Amino acid sequence: MENRYKTIIISDLHLGIKSSKAKEVVRFLKNNTCEKLILNGDIIDGWELKRSGKWKKMHTKFFKLVMKYVSKGKTEIIYLRGNHDDFLEELIPFRFGKLSLAHKHIHESCGKRYLVIHGDIFDSITTNLKWLAKLGSISYTFILWLNRHYNTYRTKRGLPYYSLSQAIKHKVKSAVSFIDDFENQLVEVARAQKCDGIICGHIHSAADKIIKDTHYLNSGDWVESLTALAEDFDGKWKIIKYEDWLKSYNESKASGAIAQNDRSNFSDLQKAS
Repeated sequence: MENRYKTIIISDLHLGIKSSKAKEVVRFLKNNTCEKLILNGDIIDGWELKRSGKWKKMHTKFFKLVMKYVSKGKTEIIYLRGNHDDFLEELIPFRFGKLSLAHKHIHESCGKRYLVIHGDIFDSITTNLKWLAKLGSISYTFILWLNRHYNTYRTKRGLPYYSLSQAIKHKVKSAVSFIDDFENQLVEVARAQKCDGIICGHIHSAADKIIKDTHYLNSGDWVESLTALAEDFDGKWKIIKYEDWLKSYNESKASGAIAQNDRSNFSDLQKAS
């Protein structure tokens, strides 16, 4: 069953690294369509591709799906540059039909204005100490590698998924403080631009909350948390977790299959009588 939204926002897919969940995001977008799809930065991980990353067939399938939406003309696609896909800088600004590349976007809906931006320019390490940010990226890639093998071990023993990086992020005080500072800076920028809200990515931490009377939204990532932001036609936003959506989707399919089987059985009984 296909869900239709006014807007869907995803970020931090990091195509090019092994832990990128391209298969999952393709499945999600095939079953959740929208009038406007915003790819809010770090969709391609140029840093990792330069180093040791690998482009897979499923990564190409993701862009084929995006281009299919563009060719049909029913969905506006806005790709906002992040820090890991900074190679797009030379192409910005760019527009072709309903596809555009930009640094930021003002999303106006149901009488409200939202500033949509990846958020890396408000990360002092990413902006001023790029070499240190890349070193951090290498460390994060190592944690993801360790996380993948650790969870293979847990799966074999019937244990649930456990995110090492999320656990580290929430236990280290400096990381918690960084997230708080990041959110507050973005809220101030939104207020300065007379916007009702700010929508970002970058820190791989999905959020939907009010800070200083400003709506703060973060789309999370498609490496570990697998989350997206969706806006309905009344202007209401929600965080969609892929795991929750998939469970609901499978239940709906199973229910539909049972209903179809019941109808077939009833039809057979009528013919027999």
